[in-house]
Amino acid sequence: MTTVVWFKRDLRVTDHAALARAAALGDVVPLYIYEPDYWALPDVSGRQFDFVAESVAALDTALQGLGLGLSVRVGRVVDVLAELRRDIGFDRMTSHEETGNGWTYARDLEVGDWCRANGVIWEELAQSGVVRRLNGRDGWAVQRNAFMRQAQIEMPGALSGPIMTSDPVPRLVADDPCTARQFGGRPMALSLLGSFLTERGKTYRRDMSSPLTGERACSRLSPYLAFGCLSGREAAQAAAARQREVKGTREDWGGSLKSFQARLAWRDHFMQKLEDQPSLEHQCLHSAYEGLRPLDPDAARLAAWEKGETGLPFVDSCMRYLNATGWLNFRMRSMVMAVASYHLWLDWRVTGLHLARQFTDFEPGIHWPQVQMQSGTTGMNTVRIYNPVKQGRDQDPDGVFTRAWLPELAAVPDEYLQEPWRWAGAGQVLGRVYPAPIVDVTAAARAARDKVWAVRKGGAFRAEASRVIEKHASRKDPQRHFLNDRAPRPRKAGVSAARDTRQMGFDF
Repeated sequence: MTTVVWFKRDLRVTDHAALARAAALGDVVPLYIYEPDYWALPDVSGRQFDFVAESVAALDTALQGLGLGLSVRVGRVVDVLAELRRDIGFDRMTSHEETGNGWTYARDLEVGDWCRANGVIWEELAQSGVVRRLNGRDGWAVQRNAFMRQAQIEMPGALSGPIMTSDPVPRLVADDPCTARQFGGRPMALSLLGSFLTERGKTYRRDMSSPLTGERACSRLSPYLAFGCLSGREAAQAAAARQREVKGTREDWGGSLKSFQARLAWRDHFMQKLEDQPSLEHQCLHSAYEGLRPLDPDAARLAAWEKGETGLPFVDSCMRYLNATGWLNFRMRSMVMAVASYHLWLDWRVTGLHLARQFTDFEPGIHWPQVQMQSGTTGMNTVRIYNPVKQGRDQDPDGVFTRAWLPELAAVPDEYLQEPWRWAGAGQVLGRVYPAPIVDVTAAARAARDKVWAVRKGGAFRAEASRVIEKHASRKDPQRHFLNDRAPRPRKAGVSAARDTRQMGFDF
């Protein structure tokens, strides 16, 4: 019996249920498919393509070590499968479940139809704490944690199967210079995991919020988790082992590792939202917010935000850093999204697509729920409008990060670095080498807050918000709620929207 193993966002051989299942059945054909239609989507980019290509190459090397290389094909999945079936006559396929964007969801439905029509048994196996066809969130955390505690799937000792050819892979997406992008592949993931758990992660809890210290203190595992070079269970169990090692020591490790484990859990929690409601990629979670912002955004404001030319120094430095590296720490992801949605009053669907392309670690199930959360369209989260001036002062008190990415502000004194328009010599810089702010920070925040809260009035809003909370919120002690008094309260004890008030990105 020959079984095709279809690799998608699971580019590893360790803790790989689909590969182990196929190997137990007999001969295996490991398969990865570059899909031109996928790489033409508006939420993907060249930096992601390059990361995937490096990770696919590393996967091929690992498979060859088991005796059988990876067959890499280019085309529509059903066309590739049809060609393979003509060549080798397989009647079984395994893969991992995927919580992707709407396109991959529709693609998988098409693949399922093809399998049924051609007598191919397709087994989709879980690889994370996300649960398919979940009936409700009650008990979900217990179910997720039980999965994470299970023994990792053993890697096959050796693989056998037909020797398959591979297609030449053209560049399917535009070049995307990202000079400091992380390099893909499992070897780099393991190196980062090791250095985080033994060295870099000691100050994680304290240092994760600043783009200066977060670059080193964060694990930097997010792209490797997003594309499955490392499983979430591997990361969680490695962290748990380290927690046992440092237990009882009076160091920062205990709190930092606890925070890291929490973020691994939040990762599954937010991905479950998209699994349960795929429409939230395109529609406001609470329907009352549809039409709140213009769907046709202000082109000048959007371009300024994308390029890091808003005249708001800390926002601009973060956007330029993101463009060059493909990464940004969690609090700054929240800030740049919130500024786009509130101060610049841009629709989350447009700005969310830009950030999706910029993030090497783009994970739809995390990205879209959090984009909405930072835009105030969920109906169940506290409205959080970040003050970019305060964030700059708090997270870059010496101006090192801001000056590194905005050399135009070299002449501005430290006192005025985050508000150069207040400096007496502002005319030497603003409008000459650096733009004047495109909005008044205080006035724009006030206007946005009034518009968002105006929607949250009335029984109809509260009724729908309660349904959103019931479906998507985490289950915690109701006494721990910290929703604003004007926000809808959960109807059921133990259902908490408070746990969803997290900064976006889950950069770990």
